[in-house]
Amino acid sequence: MVVPPSDAWKVVLAITLASAIVVSACAEAPRRAIPKAELRRLVAAAIILYAVGGVASLTHHHALAGLVYAAGIVVCALAAWLSRGTDSEGPPRGNEPEDEQPPPDPDGVPEFDWAQFERAFRLYSDRESARVS
Repeated sequence: MVVPPSDAWKVVLAITLASAIVVSACAEAPRRAIPKAELRRLVAAAIILYAVGGVASLTHHHALAGLVYAAGIVVCALAAWLSRGTDSEGPPRGNEPEDEQPPPDPDGVPEFDWAQFERAFRLYSDRESARVS
């Protein structure tokens, strides 16, 4: 099957866009999450590109519209991939080390005495129930 040169760029563009979408969904997530404000900017840029592509389509500039739409799709795929980034606060993934328990006395911070807390709470509770009765 021979593809005419006028349609060859469309096939290459379709393969490139499909690859960008698959990579954004399947590639390993970035180590750090991108700030939400930057994600919003990327999505806004993609929406603007789609709008420009729409104007180009309406004015019968189809090749330009296709390229601008393609740029919007690539920007959306990038935003989707960046949104999958992990925060340091989340649970460890894959080969990241996982701490079983915190260190026994980190930085000299005293341990919380739960027995004393429970005694004080019972004493308070008993006083409140006697006062209500």
